[in-house]
Amino acid sequence: MKNRNIYILGLFLFTLIYACKQNDKTPEEKVKEVKTNNATTEKSEKIKATATTTRHKNAWSYEGETSPEHWAEIEANATCDGTHQSPINIIEVDTKKEVSGLKEEDIHYKELTTIYSVTNNGHSIQYNFKDDENYVSFKDKNYVLKQFHFHSPSEHTINGIRYPLVIHMVHQSSEKDFVVFAFMVKEGEASKPFSFIESYLPVKEGETKIIEKPYDFNESVAYNASHFYYKGSLTTPPCTETVNWFVFKEPITASLDQVKALSELMPKNNYRNEQPLNDRTVLLSK
Repeated sequence: MKNRNIYILGLFLFTLIYACKQNDKTPEEKVKEVKTNNATTEKSEKIKATATTTRHKNAWSYEGETSPEHWAEIEANATCDGTHQSPINIIEVDTKKEVSGLKEEDIHYKELTTIYSVTNNGHSIQYNFKDDENYVSFKDKNYVLKQFHFHSPSEHTINGIRYPLVIHMVHQSSEKDFVVFAFMVKEGEASKPFSFIESYLPVKEGETKIIEKPYDFNESVAYNASHFYYKGSLTTPPCTETVNWFVFKEPITASLDQVKALSELMPKNNYRNEQPLNDRTVLLSK
């Protein structure tokens, strides 16, 4: 009991002395102390915010400890370890010759479409659409064209061949399902549409440039009846398995310089390796 009383008395005296010292401070000293405390708090919050942003930005990548092999571990609520993942290696002799249900008249693209912006999101170069004027009708559902982006080299392979570049045109339904067109790109003659795309490069990582200029799809990714179709996933986290993949058999061409202009702005080898086909069937529709 005696020791407890001594402790309480000591605590009381410390509090009293501290309060007296505080009262002895001049107004200028008190203001300076408040500013110092505020600055310390603000600095601490900035450090926390930066750390959070860095963790979010580097949550997944294409190399090292955050590469595709680790996506299922590091990405919360992702399905990157699912059984119906993409991309895959499409082996033509193993495909089933059957119509996919997609016809040319199901692709409702305006001749001139306004591209709203281009973004370098640190994973790819992505061109975005603001309006819902382009869409694809597939199995009684409409999928609106939201954006197109690039991977270098291609993610899907056809008979083991990996092309130097691929365009993914991403369409989304109101139910958050997807139709993605994959157009392989091979080196060849210079492409006029690629020149349009290239004119807004470079775009630094994290930067977005407003474009709001018309783009002629008829000159770039003209519909080719021959395509592969299967059900798969997004090829980036969260790897959602609600994607109708249409991989067009015939590649389009771009010059070596045009391919390099895009490839050099993206992470090296920004592709995910092929995933097991498992119980799925790939259709070859002509």
